[in-house]
Amino acid sequence: MTFLESIHSVSQKYAEFNGKASRSEFWWWILFAVLVTSALNVLDVIQVGQTSSIGAILSGIWGFIILLPTLAASVRRLRDAGYDWTNMFWVLLPFAGLIILAIYLSKPHTTNK
Repeated sequence: MTFLESIHSVSQKYAEFNGKASRSEFWWWILFAVLVTSALNVLDVIQVGQTSSIGAILSGIWGFIILLPTLAASVRRLRDAGYDWTNMFWVLLPFAGLIILAIYLSKPHTTNK
């Protein structure tokens, strides 16, 4: 799956928690989200009022917009790797939880489950 195909696929299945997501689909989506977030953070130099910046406001809106598609793609990816969706709760464990979840999300496709 290519970069653009992945963005299109995740965008169309933004609230679909059933099914499976390939490694390329998931990781291309994550790259896209990180690139857009980084581009929005460049705008942090433009101040709005005394305490806010345009980049911070747009990054917050972007984070809210991609929250559901990213969760759905993560659950589908876990299912494709042979894990249950409850493994998403690893994210609640600071730092180590993200590493464990990233390892689970990086596992290859399994035929069981």
